[in-house]
Order: sequence, then C-alpha cells, then structure tokens
Amino acid sequence: MPAFDDTAARLRACRLCRDSPLYGPPLPQEPRPIVQGSATARLCIASQAPGTRAHRTGQPFTDPSGVRLRSWLGLDEAQFYDAARVAIVPMGSCFPGLDAKGGDRPPRRECAERWRAELFSGLPDLELILVIGQYAQGWHLGRMEGGLTGTVRRWREILAEPRRPRVLPLPHPSWRNNGWLKREPWFEAELLPVLRAEVVRVMAG
Repeated sequence: MPAFDDTAARLRACRLCRDSPLYGPPLPQEPRPIVQGSATARLCIASQAPGTRAHRTGQPFTDPSGVRLRSWLGLDEAQFYDAARVAIVPMGSCFPGLDAKGGDRPPRRECAERWRAELFSGLPDLELILVIGQYAQGWHLGRMEGGLTGTVRRWREILAEPRRPRVLPLPHPSWRNNGWLKREPWFEAELLPVLRAEVVRVMAG
C-alpha cells in the first residue's frame, strides 16, 4: 500500500492533463496539483477542484467558500489545515480553468482515474468522508436519483450505512449555492448540527 506522502508527492509532479490529456483539450494553464493529508488523517474533505485563489496560493479553500465550509464544520484555520488530522482530496487536483460564463470548469477526469484510489489507500485511519458536490458524490456514492439535492436530502440514510469510513454528502459551500441554501432550510437546521458533532468526535479521536 503506497504511503500517502509518497503518492501526494508524485501527484504534485503530475502534468497528465496538460501534456497527455485524455478528455478534451489540455489544461489551459500550468498545472498546480493541490492535496492535503497524511496516513493519520481521520477526516477527509472530498471536494471538487481548486479555485483561482487556491491555484495562486497552493492551499485549498483559501476563499469565501473555505470560510463558509470551516463555519459549517466548526473548525478554525489551524484545525482545518492540520494535515495530520484532516485530508483534503479533490476530484481534480488542479484548477480546471474557467468556462465561458466565468465559472469553474468541471474537474479533470484524468486526475480521479489516475490518483484517487491510490490516495485513499494511503489514508487507513479515516473515520468520515465529507463528499462535497455532485462529482465527489458520484465517485463515492454512485449516481442517485434527484441529483445533488436528492443525495444530500438522504444524508441520514447515507451516514447510517454500515461502511467505514462513513460518508456524509454536502453541497458545495460556494456563494453560487446561496439560492440552494435558502430553498433548503433543513440543511442548516438539521444537517449542520449533526455534521459539527461528527467533526468534533472524529477530530477528538
């Protein structure tokens, strides 16, 4: 079983989506793969792909989405970026570029196919995976009826499934989902208190 640090080092040197793309045109900018974790991590944030600020800084969630996500989890920055306890494994490790409307393109498919299984094999102590957005949910849970909303609505059922690590689906914390959050008040009223309690339990362990 490859060590997480070794896999992460090879991932950070990867240029597959620029030099030998398998799906569509090459990555439009210099790749900067971003991943966080260690073999001792107990919580994993399975996210979508780095944004423009993360691409510039080399650190995930260094934007308003990260502020909101840390609020959801009840973690400060020091806890959130503690690689010994928290892994952050995006579906695509590089910023995928912007689409015609100024939004982020989908994560590059090459990345998950090449690296995801190996990364997770180096995280043996995980207790909980937070799957953020439809791409991560599709990878970890398979296609579910009702899209992202239907998947997140079934959070109790998914969390209670007899698997290890356990999985909890979340929407993306982007400002683009403000309308979704207003339409789905149960998310903040019912899911977030359980999420925070689970995070406290996992981090304390």
